[in-house]
Amino acid sequence: MKKIAGVMAAAVLCLLLPVQAQAVSARSAVVIDGATGFVLFDQNADEQLPMASTTKIMTAITAIENYDIDREYTVKKEYTQVEGSSMYLREGEDITLRDTLYGLMLMSGNDAALAVAGECGGQAHFIGLMNETAARLGLTNTHFDNPNGLDSETHYTTARELAELAAYAMKNEQFREIVGTKSYNEAGRYMKNHNKMLTLYDGCCGVKTGFTKKSGRCLVSAAERNGRLLVAVTLNAPDDWNDHAAMLDSAFAQYQPYTLHEAGAILRTQPIEGGSAASSVLRAGATVELYLTQREHEMLETAFVGSRFTYAPVTAGSTYGTVEYRVGDAVLAQDSLTFETGAALLPEEKGAPARLIDRLRGLLSPKQDE
Repeated sequence: MKKIAGVMAAAVLCLLLPVQAQAVSARSAVVIDGATGFVLFDQNADEQLPMASTTKIMTAITAIENYDIDREYTVKKEYTQVEGSSMYLREGEDITLRDTLYGLMLMSGNDAALAVAGECGGQAHFIGLMNETAARLGLTNTHFDNPNGLDSETHYTTARELAELAAYAMKNEQFREIVGTKSYNEAGRYMKNHNKMLTLYDGCCGVKTGFTKKSGRCLVSAAERNGRLLVAVTLNAPDDWNDHAAMLDSAFAQYQPYTLHEAGAILRTQPIEGGSAASSVLRAGATVELYLTQREHEMLETAFVGSRFTYAPVTAGSTYGTVEYRVGDAVLAQDSLTFETGAALLPEEKGAPARLIDRLRGLLSPKQDE
């Protein structure tokens, strides 16, 4: 009986533990939560490795954040003289930086990378901006020598830091729109996204492929389900498409739904100063449900965004502020709060703010003729 009980306890424990993907083909791999940065799977995630064309995630977000990407420019000859993948820019053609970014991220154009850097301050300046962005994001094991990802001894990252960069970039709507596009037409130039995960995996919304002989196959993918965005990275992965599907499936399995509050629930009693009522309860505007890992649920904090107390008058049904559910610095869900009951202003009990307002009105109002 003791043996059977032990087996049953072990089985229950296995059910309670997070689902972890088996080892993948990649030399280095990681999956993180896009909002909290929590690691959901890792395999040698901190080794410095070449990143190939996944470099272009940084190229794109650097251009988007620092320059007018709708500006049109004329393609220079030096932009077209590249090795590797190309969007086939033509010397002398006029094109916007935005369309060039589609060529950069969908077709992995090395010519597009040179054009973006060249038109955004010049190669040296732009690469400096890329490294400044890495430093700002705390990516201490990442360094860029070029905007395209061609091999260089001091051009490297780690799976963990590349995932953190991608999660950051995916918060930018313009970046996210570009990397989530399956195909794009620009003045007769047809571009098809090299990232097969967009069609292979349910909920995939980006990000970038990469390959050189030195780096092997590199892939960054992002997928969203039930309102939660996950970012997966593999470096030097012979079976990257299957690796990512397995890693993401395993990671999403770690989440379960929680009802944080129901619509109309009383979440707080708000003090009211100088009114016919001393307080009013605050009710939630909508039911808030959120998918969380067990760790996130344990760390979840509730914050009320609004004043500590309210001065009368207060109208029933008026908005107080919001309630936020946070894990660390990440706001995972929020809802509006409204006053259930009102409170009229009592003239004989006006608080200091009300008396100050009356005094200011008296000073500012036009003097009456006597």
